[in-house]
Amino acid sequence: MKVQKKLAFAFIRTKLNLLTIVNKRKAAEEAFALFCTPLSNGTVKESAVFKNAEPLEFVLDGKKIKGYRCNYPQQHKILLLHGFSSYSHKFDKYVLPLVNKNYEVMAFDAPAHGNSEGKTVNAVEYAAMIKKVISLYGPVQGFLAHSFGGIAVCLALEELPHDENIKLVLIAPATETKSAVDGAFVMLGIKSNTLRKSFDDIIFKMSGKETAWFSVRRALKNIKASVLWVHDEDDDITPVSDALKVKEDNLPNVQFMITKGLGHSKIYRDAAVKKAVTDFL
Repeated sequence: MKVQKKLAFAFIRTKLNLLTIVNKRKAAEEAFALFCTPLSNGTVKESAVFKNAEPLEFVLDGKKIKGYRCNYPQQHKILLLHGFSSYSHKFDKYVLPLVNKNYEVMAFDAPAHGNSEGKTVNAVEYAAMIKKVISLYGPVQGFLAHSFGGIAVCLALEELPHDENIKLVLIAPATETKSAVDGAFVMLGIKSNTLRKSFDDIIFKMSGKETAWFSVRRALKNIKASVLWVHDEDDDITPVSDALKVKEDNLPNVQFMITKGLGHSKIYRDAAVKKAVTDFL
């Protein structure tokens, strides 16, 4: 880990631990805001395939959401959904293979990501963006979602009419929000049970749901779409152990592809994974 990142984590840890002593609610609010704030990627590196695409833009909760549409119009539409601290241009290598199948391909930067406006985002807000995209530019017959995009699209599909003809690809999805929060607390070195409980209380107050409710495993039991789930054994961001619990559920509409040595970010760039995904869609 870089020295600057270690120092930043040490500062955050000290600040939150001290603030917990003075005002645990305020400490939890700051921790939640941090959890919902993507890391800055600097300038978005635009890919050629999106430079030639049709730019799209709409407003969601007062923030401009920007994206692209390729090969419009086609009856079969695919929506690409990036992960946390990422952006749509990183999935450019999927566009041409899907266009070559005569599909229309859309990709949008989530709130607070890429070229879209905002400073923070949570799974509910990302799901709201997906539903707005479908209402404006749909219907959508296929979804390709990585990481944070995975839980967002599952939350959205729970509230949208769909059937088994819809295709859903989940690549290393953020399966359990509880695991994600646990991982963030470990990464920051925060061990305060008081702060963690206050953190969960904020989620409940905002949504009326417990942290554990925000779960791909739970949501999939309400999803009829045909699902391809791709996960790597060496993923250090979204634990494969959470994915294997879903595999044990043996849901008839979900098939798994488990890889080795690709981790969390290389997995969607892998040639074999790209082929399996485009063939499935």
